[in-house]
Amino acid sequence: MFTGLVVARGRVSRDPWPLSQGGCRIEISHPAAIGSQLEVGASLAVSGVCLTVVRGDEVHSSFDLAPETLARTTLGALRQGDEVNLEPALRTGQALGGHWVQGHVDGVVEVLDVRDRSDEAPAAGPWFGHRELRFSLPSWARTGVVEKGSVTLDGVSLTVSACRPDWFEVALIPHTLEATTLGARRPGDHLNL
Repeated sequence: MFTGLVVARGRVSRDPWPLSQGGCRIEISHPAAIGSQLEVGASLAVSGVCLTVVRGDEVHSSFDLAPETLARTTLGALRQGDEVNLEPALRTGQALGGHWVQGHVDGVVEVLDVRDRSDEAPAAGPWFGHRELRFSLPSWARTGVVEKGSVTLDGVSLTVSACRPDWFEVALIPHTLEATTLGARRPGDHLNL
């Protein structure tokens, strides 16, 4: 179980390689603070997908991706150097600051529009760096995505700020733009929902 509060960004260490039994293996480099929480068999949310560590050391962890994971998520498109959002599994006694996130991705959505809202700042208060992202809303997700409801996009817990039959939006604060991969997202990109 996860919270949707990204702890760090990691990077794909090398291109994923195929496994003889199907699927592929991927290796992620991460901060040592995350590595100290992981051992073989531990769970780590990688861009919102709950994965099991199959090999690792202080700064690298490897994961096997099943054909179902490759078909339903963006992980199969990752290449060496790509950044990912990381969150270790929630531990008993930790504060739940986001929302309950299982790490079971329903599918992929596309970024339709990115709007910088910094120039629409009210007369008082910090507003710099705010951004709105609009996403496609596939028919399979329409009953689960509602205005003011929670969604997780690439592992980031967010609130839906607007919703129509074929799209939804989220509003991002500067911290989210800096701490996660969402700040680099552009129209045409695909994210895990």
